[in-house]
Amino acid sequence: MINVDTVKITFPLKKKFIISKGAAEKKTNLLTILNNRYTGEASGSVHYGPNLDQINEDIKKGIELLKAHKKVDINTLDEIGGYRINPVARSALISMVLNYISGETKRYPWEILQIGGPVGVKSSITISLDDASRMIRDIYDSEFPIVKIKLGGEEDIKIIESLKEITDREIRVDANGAWSCEKAEEMIFNLANAGITIIEQPTDIEFIKDWPHLKGNNEKVELFLDEGMNTLVDYHTFAEYIQGVNIKMEKSGGILHAIEIARAARNDKKKIMLGCMVESSVGIAQSLYMSSMADYWDLDGPLLIEDDIATGINYCMDTIEVDREIIGGPKLKRDVVDKYIKE
Repeated sequence: MINVDTVKITFPLKKKFIISKGAAEKKTNLLTILNNRYTGEASGSVHYGPNLDQINEDIKKGIELLKAHKKVDINTLDEIGGYRINPVARSALISMVLNYISGETKRYPWEILQIGGPVGVKSSITISLDDASRMIRDIYDSEFPIVKIKLGGEEDIKIIESLKEITDREIRVDANGAWSCEKAEEMIFNLANAGITIIEQPTDIEFIKDWPHLKGNNEKVELFLDEGMNTLVDYHTFAEYIQGVNIKMEKSGGILHAIEIARAARNDKKKIMLGCMVESSVGIAQSLYMSSMADYWDLDGPLLIEDDIATGINYCMDTIEVDREIIGGPKLKRDVVDKYIKE
């Protein structure tokens, strides 16, 4: 018997999170819980959507389709992948059902999917947009060996100049498509001179054909596509202009499609980054399950919220470890969930 509950939960953030597209002090996501144990999390983009009502409506449609299944097994994942609902809702349902299959068969999720297990995962920590002095201080004060900074503000050059003095950690940059082509060419040149080579979304997707020119002849610079890359079709459309892709579960519609994109990128000798939204360990889980397929990991979502709502995924600075007891997926901390439930 399938019984699925949907819970709206609002996470206060440790610090106001600012990117070039907007800012937030809290994030509201939806949890799907099958048979009071197996979980998924739907975390949409505040800027790009879909909104919570749209996600909730599509989750309800997905649940009704799921209830029509005579049994839930590995084939159910493929069927959910074909549901005509938004990818954020689809990702939450696939996560929930994969965790269910894991728990009921006593197998690890990656074993079910026949991929390698999570080993050696090193995540970046994100420093959001702020005035230059605060961002520079936060970079220096961060204990993390890998720091991703959001750029796209008026003081980008000042911040980049300061990065030349930082030699004890790896710095990555995400502009969230904020730069014009002219600005991006200047920024990429200065970032390369400062030793920063991993750069996400320098311009809006409409200018992606210009990225090889913006990158210039610096072979070490890797331009990663994030915004505008949701499906395998998108990947094939844009692959010739990029060095890497940032794959997010919510955008690709869950781990099955994410694996397809990763395999295509690997075949084309592109770099793979696994990214996240602002979400808990429940939402991060799918990315950890397929972490063996990536070169870089940007999975700091649970570190951005005040209190994680589940156990099973452990952060020790930049290192992410998955409990041996992860069979069945992350386990909810019911007291924390109750604290953050939004009616």
